[in-house]
Amino acid sequence: MKWIASLAGMAAGVLLASLPVLAHHSFAAEFDATKPFKLSGVVTKVEWQNPHTFFYLDITDEATRKVTNWAFEMGSPNGLMRNGWTRNTLKVGDVVSVEGSLARDGSAFGNARSVVLTSTGKRLFVNSSQGETP
Repeated sequence: MKWIASLAGMAAGVLLASLPVLAHHSFAAEFDATKPFKLSGVVTKVEWQNPHTFFYLDITDEATRKVTNWAFEMGSPNGLMRNGWTRNTLKVGDVVSVEGSLARDGSAFGNARSVVLTSTGKRLFVNSSQGETP
């Protein structure tokens, strides 16, 4: 009977360990590389979390003057830190330009390939999950 309890404990451990993997997605499942974008706006929030870091911009539509809060996915916090990022590299209130690929579902969401700080012109490597541009 002890072996059944041990087996059940190992099975539960394997299931718990696999949860982060189940939450992760491929680039192609969520984004469309044939739908590139280039947008500029003001940073409203930055979230350092695994498996991806996210930042949010208020983007003003030139024609309607309507402001929409967009979300952008970057690489992992570890990948960003290996490329010189800190939690203060991108701050609320910064004005940036971002290029990448739009979400497949048409929402205000994109995968960032390039981020440029408008104040300095500095291009930031974002460790995108897109890989090669088509």
